[in-house]
Amino acid sequence: MNREMLEMVEVLAQEKSVPREVVFGVLETALASAVKKANFAGEDADVEVHVDRDTGDYRAWRRWLVVADDQGLQEPDRQEMYSDIHDEYPDLQVGDYIRQEVENINSSGRRFAQDAKQVILQRLRDAEREQMLVEFLARDEKVISGLVKRMDKGDAIVEIGKVEARLPRSEMLPKESFRPGDRVRAYVARVDRSCKGQQVFLSRTSPEFIKELFALQVPEIEEGLLEIKSAARDPGSRAKIAVQAKDARLDPVGTCIGVRGTRVNAVSNELGGERVDIVVWDDEPAQFVVSALEPAKVSGVVMLEDTHTMEVVVDEENLAIAIGRAGQNVRLASELTGWKIDIMTDEEANAKRDEETNKIRAEFVEKLGVDNDVADILIENGFSSIEEVAYVPESELLEIEAFDEDTVKELRERARNKCLMQDLEREENLRQAEPEMVSLEGMDNDLVNVLVAHGVKTRDDLAELAVDELVEMSGIDADRASKLILAARAHWFNN
Repeated sequence: MNREMLEMVEVLAQEKSVPREVVFGVLETALASAVKKANFAGEDADVEVHVDRDTGDYRAWRRWLVVADDQGLQEPDRQEMYSDIHDEYPDLQVGDYIRQEVENINSSGRRFAQDAKQVILQRLRDAEREQMLVEFLARDEKVISGLVKRMDKGDAIVEIGKVEARLPRSEMLPKESFRPGDRVRAYVARVDRSCKGQQVFLSRTSPEFIKELFALQVPEIEEGLLEIKSAARDPGSRAKIAVQAKDARLDPVGTCIGVRGTRVNAVSNELGGERVDIVVWDDEPAQFVVSALEPAKVSGVVMLEDTHTMEVVVDEENLAIAIGRAGQNVRLASELTGWKIDIMTDEEANAKRDEETNKIRAEFVEKLGVDNDVADILIENGFSSIEEVAYVPESELLEIEAFDEDTVKELRERARNKCLMQDLEREENLRQAEPEMVSLEGMDNDLVNVLVAHGVKTRDDLAELAVDELVEMSGIDADRASKLILAARAHWFNN
């Protein structure tokens, strides 16, 4: 039997194209499983087997892991506590194993051989699959081309050499379908070693796919003269890519388009006619957003860094172009640049500016005790809050021709007194707020201050608000308001 085992190891190593040592490891695991079933029925024993690589003889041991006393026995059949074994095994420490050789291995009979063979074949299949996956990953292919072997619940199982990959229906272009024998090109989206079936997952909708397709068509990308900085897609319909030339003499857009559009057309054809807009990447975010919205013509841009938003102004003629069909153009531009983009007309922009100016004017009139004329002078000179009036260098206020030194001192004193009162009110509001409300995810001290000022002091107070009430009260967006209210209500359901 020992000689037969050695011959089996050699044959399987060659047939399955796996290293000889891997087969020995599988054999030892299989024998350990069979010894456990034959000799320790009903116990969750930890059995270790070693096979002599030259003779085929094997020995088996049962093992117990030494664990700390404070850890306790989590697996009684496999563990011993340190205090219980220290006198008998003084050299062993926590983490070591107690080994007891299995003297009379019950390895005779058909059942033992069947158990061992079953485990060997299963483990070898796993080892073979792992070996093929390792070889596939070693090639570091980001885009593959393979044959559709079969369809499985709408997904395509694609054969790439010896490896089978899965192209989910959700990762195919909307109108495309495949049949066995079709050749398909796709992006290697991820590898999941825990899957029992196909471990390589493909995508034809990923933005990375279009970047890799351009890399295959445009040699300048491979040479490092051109870089695709970002990409956004509406799969099968339209895409935008942002490119940057590393060489000032290179036209990034023209290089990606190619002579008579050959390069961009090759990519578009692979993607089922997906239209591709090529945008020049820019370090300046506002300019990048303007380029990303092409072919729309932009009149002006206001960048709001605190909300990571770009307010883009266009005229009536360009409004529909900027937004695109079903909002496609602005959505792709937002994904490409990473900025939230609000499109508005000149009329809407003017109305918003007037609203903001009226709000600032009202704040100055109320908190500084000045009339509209003085408030307008402050606004015209770039002041938008009483904190700016209180703490900017005095010289900036003195530069305003309409104000003399006494007026400046009076304005600064009023502004500072008001700021001090607001700080005291803020501290008092924070003190009154329930700690559970303050600690909600998405909450901050500024919002807590506003809520308490409106009588909302506990989680339950917040939970009882409607989303539109919270938005109107605090000025935060509806998405954040909804998440905060759900977080405030969570303890109701937990209870």
